[in-house]
Amino acid sequence: MDCMASTTPPLPGPVTTTPQLRRWVFWPAAVIVLGFVAFTLISPSTAEAMFLGLQDGIVQNFSWYYVLIAAFFVGFSLFVGFSRFGDIKLGKDQDEPEFSTGSWFALLFAAGMGIGLVFYGVSEPLSHFASPRPGVTGNEKELAQQALTQTFLHWGLHAWAIYVVLGLALAYAIHRRGRPVSIRWALEPLLGNRVRGGWGNLIDVIALVGTLFGVATSLGLGVIQIGAGLESAGIADSSIVSQIAIIAVITAVTIVSLVTGVTKGMKILSNFNLLLAAALLLFVLIVGPTQFLLRDFVQSIGSYLQNIVGLSFNVTAQQGAEGEAWQGAWTTFYWGWWMSWAPFVGVFIARISKGRTVRQFVFGVLLVPTALTFLWFAVLGGAAIHRQTDGAGGLVGSDGSVDIEGSLFALLGDLPAGVVLTYGAILLIGVFFVTSSDSGSLVMAMIASGGDIEPKNWLRVFFAAVSALLAVALLLSGGLNALKTAAITTALPFSIVLILTCWSTIIAFTRERRAYDKAEREVLLEHVGAYYGLEVEAPSERPARSALGRPWAAVKSRVRGGRGAAAPTVEAGALEDFPVRPESISADPAVDPSLDARPTSADTSATEQPER
Repeated sequence: MDCMASTTPPLPGPVTTTPQLRRWVFWPAAVIVLGFVAFTLISPSTAEAMFLGLQDGIVQNFSWYYVLIAAFFVGFSLFVGFSRFGDIKLGKDQDEPEFSTGSWFALLFAAGMGIGLVFYGVSEPLSHFASPRPGVTGNEKELAQQALTQTFLHWGLHAWAIYVVLGLALAYAIHRRGRPVSIRWALEPLLGNRVRGGWGNLIDVIALVGTLFGVATSLGLGVIQIGAGLESAGIADSSIVSQIAIIAVITAVTIVSLVTGVTKGMKILSNFNLLLAAALLLFVLIVGPTQFLLRDFVQSIGSYLQNIVGLSFNVTAQQGAEGEAWQGAWTTFYWGWWMSWAPFVGVFIARISKGRTVRQFVFGVLLVPTALTFLWFAVLGGAAIHRQTDGAGGLVGSDGSVDIEGSLFALLGDLPAGVVLTYGAILLIGVFFVTSSDSGSLVMAMIASGGDIEPKNWLRVFFAAVSALLAVALLLSGGLNALKTAAITTALPFSIVLILTCWSTIIAFTRERRAYDKAEREVLLEHVGAYYGLEVEAPSERPARSALGRPWAAVKSRVRGGRGAAAPTVEAGALEDFPVRPESISADPAVDPSLDARPTSADTSATEQPER
């Protein structure tokens, strides 16, 4: 007798949609962003005043909300990873991981590396040391420890938990359900077929606009630091004209690569840049105070884990206007920036995670990039703080100020082969600019084309050009502050999408586990019946219960039949403790179109399909 339970769900309608330009996604997003660019370029001073007002308003009214949902996303990720949902495979049951574990870890690390790490690698720990969070006091050594701990908070589990939320939902939709690579499908378990219409378009528009501003923020940070590096090397001054020229040149390189289709060359360039970043890290570690940096790395991880709960919920509520200003410049900005980057990073980590289980995905994404990010900050930031406290100093002004853009080059210039390191860092940031623009334009084009994994070149060129224009507009209307305001503002509507994504993921996983349990029980009963030669009653065939709450048949006997009976029938309730767990049960849920429907009501029978 064949005991295999076929559990691959029959999908209602087409599994995928024909890729094409989604007009109600592309045009609204294009109009919003290009209108913003035009307004900013026409009146930069008015735009700057508007940005300051926006940032103040959001920080004053929503900083508590950003802090709360970032902490919630960490809790959600850990819950899903440790729960019984962790065994669900992101793909069909027979799918093996597309990449080996080592290659997958390397790709996750690549997702974590970027312009931001280079920009803030030295300046953020140094800033927290020189100007600690309001309310933090202590001696020099205590402030040095607090500086790395605060930096770890901003770049650690919270950032990657935000990416887990969207990446996990997308990986499930793409690899398990066969859906296109588009943000709307992450909410299909919650919204059902409505994701195919106006609601889906709205979700993709919000994601597309947020990604545009997120990429533009990174490009703006990159060009600011390239300008500082060129000034440090004595090549050019770091003026707004130089910054615009840098954006124009690097964007032109990106567009040429897109038009000519040099995808292999872009991959080689990306791999080269990762090796260059690793070489820079190792060089600073070796020629710097090696033992101190390694000890500080380990100790700072302990301090981070010890203080993570308190820091996660800290909104500087008792520090008044000073606390609000600090919150907007750092924590609120980071949570907004990570949320605006979530579609970009989420799509990437979803696509490389086919064949992984939910548990592998959650802990791989949370732990691998976080550990490597911590090492980066411990080495570069720790070396800067060590130089300031025990070395030549000169990285912090007499008023406690830190040169955010130039501190990296000040540190590298003081090391052996400082000139070579400076040029290497400029090259590193420039290549990150190109690869970020290239991969960012790919993700945005996929969203705008309904999930086409090979969108038209003109779409990618359009988004690369618009990202550059947006970066220029933000630099003209306030520089670094405008970039931060853009990240904070665009994250506000997308945060609602992320919260709904958590809800949608729980719905999908709950249905899958229920379907699995149902399939497992059916196969178990069939297996037991075949083993003992008994006719086993299905749960729906159980006899009516007596007033005492027990089946009349069970009152008489747990096993019916007798001498001359063809085949005795064992009541299903008697088999509930049977120890055999057939290995032939597939891990895919034996679900039907109910996976696409809304949750069933509490009184719905287990054998009924919930309403669509």
